[in-house]
Amino acid sequence: MLFKIVLVMVAFAANSVLCRLALIGHHIDPMSFSLIRVGSGAVVLLGLLFYSRSPQTYIQWNIKNAFFLAIYILAFSCAYLQIDTGIGALLLFGVVQLTMVLYGYWHGEQIGMSRGIGLCIALAGIIVLLLPGAHAPDWKYALLMMISGLAWAAYSIAGRNMTQPIGSTLANFTLAVPIVLLANILLAQERYIDWQGWILAVLSGGATSSGAYVLWYAILKHIDRVTASTVQLSVPCLAIIGGSLFVNETVTGRVILSSLMVLFGILLVIYKIPKKLKHR
Repeated sequence: MLFKIVLVMVAFAANSVLCRLALIGHHIDPMSFSLIRVGSGAVVLLGLLFYSRSPQTYIQWNIKNAFFLAIYILAFSCAYLQIDTGIGALLLFGVVQLTMVLYGYWHGEQIGMSRGIGLCIALAGIIVLLLPGAHAPDWKYALLMMISGLAWAAYSIAGRNMTQPIGSTLANFTLAVPIVLLANILLAQERYIDWQGWILAVLSGGATSSGAYVLWYAILKHIDRVTASTVQLSVPCLAIIGGSLFVNETVTGRVILSSLMVLFGILLVIYKIPKKLKHR
């Protein structure tokens, strides 16, 4: 389970890096990136569905989940026009974490002392990350990323009720295509794309989105909302590392310290998963 969680978190961070690389290099506009991302994801998922050939696998259509997915992808792409890789991931998953914890607490999930300590340590690591040296993003783009976080939290919460990881994700991506296409038509802006933009968008949709979302849906059945929200706090740390390697962002001692705090807090939360969830 731990390996699967790590794999998904790396894929989530890679989405931030791929999107930022595509937009900062002016290889593609955000609306076209969103459309290619969701379209390529649907194509790959269709291939996965045929490859699985399981009689128990079927498609679960849900327009609400598709809407959450489309809003997440659209707001995510537009926000990364002006927000750095790590800061964008921090805003996104900070909102996700807060939303899912509040939702879980509202529905009776117990946090407990040890898990609460782990959660506080992880949140403290996020706060350290925001201390001196982090440039405040433009509020409009920050708001877009927070909207993206709310949509992803809703998508993750809804995913716990899905019984078909591949079929459900394929349906969500397929239904999201016309929503994203409509947004492309209604929100008129300059369109531009080169071959690098195509490659980055296809990688984001076909590799680090579609497959990772199938695995994430499967994982969500075995962990509660607090754990699901907390493990996602590792994504900003991974995105900052990716931003340093591929987008020339600086990694300071403060960044390393905050990353260690977040990862240690996450390990505490995972280690204290209730036994009934561990053996499901």
